[in-house]
Amino acid sequence: MHIEQLKYIVEVTKTRSISIAAQNLHVSQSTISKAITNLEKELGINLFTRSRLGAIPTAEGKNIIKKAYEIVVKLHEIQEEAQEQTSLINGEINLSASASFFTPILLKSLSNFKKDYPNFRIVMTEKKSPNIIEAVLQGKIDFGLAMIDEIDWDAHEELVFETLLEGEIMVCVNKHSPLAFSDYLTPEELINETVVMYDGEMWKDSISLFMNRYGPMNILFTSNNTEVIKQSVSEGLAISFLMDIALKDDHYVKSGEIIPLPLINFESNHSYHRSFGLVRSKKKHFSFATREFLKCIKLHFSKLE
Repeated sequence: MHIEQLKYIVEVTKTRSISIAAQNLHVSQSTISKAITNLEKELGINLFTRSRLGAIPTAEGKNIIKKAYEIVVKLHEIQEEAQEQTSLINGEINLSASASFFTPILLKSLSNFKKDYPNFRIVMTEKKSPNIIEAVLQGKIDFGLAMIDEIDWDAHEELVFETLLEGEIMVCVNKHSPLAFSDYLTPEELINETVVMYDGEMWKDSISLFMNRYGPMNILFTSNNTEVIKQSVSEGLAISFLMDIALKDDHYVKSGEIIPLPLINFESNHSYHRSFGLVRSKKKHFSFATREFLKCIKLHFSKLE
């Protein structure tokens, strides 16, 4: 008895035809017919009744065919498991994340995944949300972790998104700043402050709206490097606005060099809340390894809620 014989009788049972089974399995009719005949001789029973109408399982053959089907299913499961393990050993994921996603939590997810699958390669780059969308559409990355609010979903029906985190913009001040002794800050307290601003359209729009309503702030410089921004705040050069999720387990915050404070009484509070999530193409099939990595990310991000 051979595995191919079991596959043949299962396919013939499904199709009720040796010729169709041969086409589906990419072998000749004679190959299948001979294999079934040999198996019937070995078992001592007829598995099929053959006629012009096709091949119909015999009464005594049905139980044998049922067991053959169970074996074939198990063989498929073994093959799939082997493929999944191979992908985890030798696979690769390409992804991009917006700056707010580059938190110690994301790095911890990456570290834990690499411990379980040390040979799996992950290529991760930092991009602005619009650039992430472009990379996903062009197939340059497997998926992105982006600021959902910056995306015009009506213009991108070919994309799928899933919200993973809800974040709030915090005012970051130096520990020696007079502002640091407050439990929260109001817009009026920030007028004429020197600001280091993250370089993003939505951030610029929010700051412009803020200054139009409440008065000017001195923009020292803009940057898409959050480490440079946090260092500037820690050295007392300016205040800044950063997402609370980007400050979780941050070393400047844990050491007390930076004090993050909520902003209240801003007339457009929705402008100071952001949604972050997964972005992928509807045409992109996620490998088993990619799904496992996303599970790892979601597990760690769920601890932020």
